[in-house]
Amino acid sequence: MPKVRTKDLIEKFNLELVSGEEGINRPITTSDISRPGLEMAGYFTYYPAERIQILGKTELTFFERLSSEEKAIRMEKLCTDITPGILVSRGMEIPQELIDASERESVPVIRTEMKTTRLSSRVTNYLESKLAPTTAVHGVLVDIYGVGVLITGKSGVGKSETALELVKRGHRLIADDCVEIRQEDQDTLVGTAPDLIKHLLEIRGLGIINVMTLFGAGAVRNFKRITLVINLELWDQNKQYDRLGLEEETMKIIDTDVTKLTVPVRPGRNLAVIIEVAAMNIRLKRMGVNAAEQFSNRLTDVIEDNDHEDM
Repeated sequence: MPKVRTKDLIEKFNLELVSGEEGINRPITTSDISRPGLEMAGYFTYYPAERIQILGKTELTFFERLSSEEKAIRMEKLCTDITPGILVSRGMEIPQELIDASERESVPVIRTEMKTTRLSSRVTNYLESKLAPTTAVHGVLVDIYGVGVLITGKSGVGKSETALELVKRGHRLIADDCVEIRQEDQDTLVGTAPDLIKHLLEIRGLGIINVMTLFGAGAVRNFKRITLVINLELWDQNKQYDRLGLEEETMKIIDTDVTKLTVPVRPGRNLAVIIEVAAMNIRLKRMGVNAAEQFSNRLTDVIEDNDHEDM
């Protein structure tokens, strides 16, 4: 199923449908917007017909200078069987040639009072959000001190119980069990919960609890950018775990690399506190303070000083 249709755009921005109503179910396949200035001048060689077309004051003022025959030809070429819609900004009067062509080809012609640049920006942002690449990950997403932390691990390792403890400590739940992730930019991943399980947390032995009902509206969020992945795994005595934190492991989600930490689970470890500190530590690193590097530098200085004394 197409993610966005022309009618979704009309409803979202409360636009006025002028003509071409039969085409309002056309799919919008790209977030790119076209302002067909060259096309108004007759150059259609590289016309991106699959995009939403925006006609502003510049295009329509130039259009008025054309002959009646040229006007009809230009609008006929502008309205194709794959054009999802033509937006006219500033509430400007729509040429009759465009209305006629749009009715013939069933291309929706839509009008708004918004200025062209603002319209282009808002439509692009909306389409990028809706058409962004998406995936789903098994895990829990929590907002900890403003850091979006995705907690992953095998079923039964304690992800939801840890999330419950974090919520009790004042942090906010975004999603439990299934996290829907969309890549809004080259390095921006945003996680949300499926509508069916929004604000719900499953705790073995208790069942399903509603976090918003129990802890209030301040304990939940609808979406959050993912900054850190923490993978919980059962403690393996034969495995060497990172004790300094100098090496930064990453996890690839869609096309974005996210910092990943592996935290071993065993009785006596307070996972909620460890994850809290991990979130604070990554904030410190972003501010330029790296405790592991500072320790390593101090250690190097001590070794060098001892070498000098021995000489």
